[in-house]
Amino acid sequence: MESLAATATATARRSRLTGLLPPLGDALLAGVFVVGSLAEALISETVRSPLLHGSLAVPATAALAWRRRYPLSVAAAVMASNIAINPEGQFSTLLAMVVVSFTLGAELDPPRSWFGLALVTVPFMTAMLLFGLEPSDVGAAVVFLAGPWAVGVTARQRSARTAEAIDRAARLERERDAANAAAAAQERVRIARELHDIVSHSISVVTIQTQMVRRRLRPEQTQEAQDLAAVESTARQALAEMRRLFGVLRADGESPSLAPQPGLGELHRLLEHVRVAGLPVDLNITGEPIELAPGVDLAAYRIVQEGLTNALRHACAGRASVALLYRPNAVEITVEDNGVGPRQSGDGGHGLMGVRERVALYGGAVEFGPAPGRGSRLSARLPVRELR
Repeated sequence: MESLAATATATARRSRLTGLLPPLGDALLAGVFVVGSLAEALISETVRSPLLHGSLAVPATAALAWRRRYPLSVAAAVMASNIAINPEGQFSTLLAMVVVSFTLGAELDPPRSWFGLALVTVPFMTAMLLFGLEPSDVGAAVVFLAGPWAVGVTARQRSARTAEAIDRAARLERERDAANAAAAAQERVRIARELHDIVSHSISVVTIQTQMVRRRLRPEQTQEAQDLAAVESTARQALAEMRRLFGVLRADGESPSLAPQPGLGELHRLLEHVRVAGLPVDLNITGEPIELAPGVDLAAYRIVQEGLTNALRHACAGRASVALLYRPNAVEITVEDNGVGPRQSGDGGHGLMGVRERVALYGGAVEFGPAPGRGSRLSARLPVRELR
């Protein structure tokens, strides 16, 4: 425990020390000004007191390393040193004032930024008045102080707008992801309700057939009758649990559907409804049709239904086609139209999200994109080998 506490203390100490260090770029900039101030003190013939120049200019320009963290304090230090040793604007402290003026505009929000501008301009203009104000001094104040400050303000506002745009884009992306997640959850519930109907029907068939077989047994087949009665009882219990499951999945006010779930056997009726709605549809079936498991059959029907719904409502298509390709181990479904093509969002909407959920449930693959030439194309592959 003591070693952990010591480690935590050392880490906190290092973090505080690191927090006191200036950014590398600001430190390098301050170093350049410090070297310039020392060179002026040692070399320039116009420096009246090298010792005074170095003792005031070097600390003030070194403070530029912390100009972003303490902009007002650094500006006051640079301004004081400039008035004391550089009233005629000959040395690097004047350029340091340009840097701090920009920093005041870029780092401070109003009203502190306005106070920072006054902090550098008022002493500067006062010193000019004391030494004899010239019209060019006003221009110098604008160019060397107000101008960089205005540039800094513009940079701060632009940075704020950029950060706001990034935050807004991130928020919209989070909201879109949340909406997609909610839509995917709704689609899964819808698929689960439909599969509930299929499974419930299958269990009902098992129950009835088991009961029929049990009643056909001879009186001496008591063991077989008991076994079948146990199967029948288990099936009835499973059916009751399925009804309870529907109570969890159903929407408010929804009751179990009494109609069987559709499959590819209802495909001609679906195509006829689409044609009546105003969209001509061609159907092409290749290969030997095979009997699909009820869940796969329903998924195939829903894929065709969604592809045609997309063509009818969103693609502004004038014609569509449906192709079924039966292979020994899979059925391939393709729906094409000659409309405007996929929407720019790329996912095609929540209906196609449901298609992806259905196909993933059976380990298949689905693609949605532009059709050759013009329009959109929805293609899916549903494995059937395990289910035959």
